[in-house]
Order: sequence, then structure tokens, then C-alpha cells
Amino acid sequence: MPKEMLTVVDRPLIQHVVDEAIAAGIEHLIFVTGRGKGVIEDHFDRNFELDRTLAERGKNEALAHLNDELPLAGQTSFTRQQDPLGLGHAVWCARELVGNEPFALILPDVLVKSDGKGCLAQMMDVYDEHGGNILAVEEVPKEAVSSYGILSVGEGDGKIFPVDGMVEKPAPEDAPSNLSILGRYILQPEIFEILSNQETGAGGEIQITDAMLKLLQDQPFHAIKCDGTAYDCGSKIGFLAANVAYGLDREDLAEQFEAEIRRLLP
Repeated sequence: MPKEMLTVVDRPLIQHVVDEAIAAGIEHLIFVTGRGKGVIEDHFDRNFELDRTLAERGKNEALAHLNDELPLAGQTSFTRQQDPLGLGHAVWCARELVGNEPFALILPDVLVKSDGKGCLAQMMDVYDEHGGNILAVEEVPKEAVSSYGILSVGEGDGKIFPVDGMVEKPAPEDAPSNLSILGRYILQPEIFEILSNQETGAGGEIQITDAMLKLLQDQPFHAIKCDGTAYDCGSKIGFLAANVAYGLDREDLAEQFEAEIRRLLP
């Protein structure tokens, strides 16, 4: 089962980030998938058998909900990454679909739960003001920086910072800060030309961080600490925590769910 289809409460991870993208004004969704991930494409298609069953059983509210969430015809595109050569390679695989225009990149294993505007919508506001390239960031413990892409930033206002450097998975003693890239990017199309060189970096993979570092020589980057709480659903603890947070935020579940949690705690 693709991890993108793991459910947080009752919605797959991929659906959560698509919701975030659409709320930010994204009009076309491009998915880079791979072997064994056809279920992702099916998820965003019509399921005639399910529709018929819901209609026959009079579950009109559920049927209407499914229809409301179905992407419009032509709103989604899918391409394949045949070899797992890294995030930079996955982005490069979408070059023909993106074309020569800025694009947003969202990693579906990171959810950012916000009470107001979603993280990508907040990034769009920064893009409208500064242009260039925008990265969402969060602070991580110094001892954990070797698991992330880490930024070096200039003087900011506490929330938005100019970026002057970045490094992929540095040793703690070499890290320029503890600001990690959060899995949300707004990038200019010139990144594709850099990625076309297929240069490998940390882990023998084609790293998007290395390509951004080269792009930084010609274009401005800004980092934003988005309002909200990030959950790394690629880790067991992050995934479990996300289910708790999103479950407690549901009016139809919160009261009973909280009671069950309290019952389980010593």
C-alpha cells in the first residue's frame, strides 16, 4: 500500500495535501507516482460501482460528498518516476507537465494543520510580496538536523527570512541553523534545467536541495515559518500524533475520541 494512501482519521494523506493545494488556489494537480501506486490515480477518479451502491442504498449525502471532492475533468495529471533516484529526480520527471512557469511542490507525508489559512496559502502570500522561490520551514532539535534539508538565513521578522544558503542532511556540528525545509516549496521553472544535469548528492540521490542551492546564485529565496503544526507522517510517532490531532478537531468524533484517549491513559 502506498504510504500516501494511509488515512489520517478517514482521509488519505494525499487527499489532505490536495485539499491544502486547492484551498491555496492551485488549479492543476500533477502527481509523480511509481510502481504499485496506481491506487493513487484511482482515488481521484470516479468509482461507478461505489456511486451506484450509495445511490441504491439512499446514501445521498455521502454520494454528494464524493462528487463534490472529485477533481474536475483535466484538473489532474500523472507521471511516473521509474527509478527511486530522489526527490529532485521526481520533480524533474514532471518538467513537461509543469512547463515554463512557477509551481508549488508539496510532499504528502508531511501534514501541516492550521486553524486559519493553510501553509501553502500562507506561502502564496509571501510569494505575492517577494516573488522568487519560497520555502516553508520549521525548527527542529539540533541533534536531528542530519535528517533534513537545513537552511542558512539572514535577518528576518521572526516569521519570514531571506535564505542565503542550504545543505542537505548536515552533521549537527556543520549545520548553519536548525531551520528545516518542511515539505512545501514554491519554485521557479529554471530549477528543471539544473536538475537535468542529474547530479547526485547525499545518499547517492538527486537532491532538490542541491539544485535549489545552485538556483540561489541567480534567484532570491525566502523562508516562512507557517502558522500551524507539522506532522511528519513518514514516522510512526508523527503519523499517530496526526491522527490524534485531526481526530480531536472533528466535531463528530472529538467528544467520544477524547473520552477513549482518557480511558487508555494511566
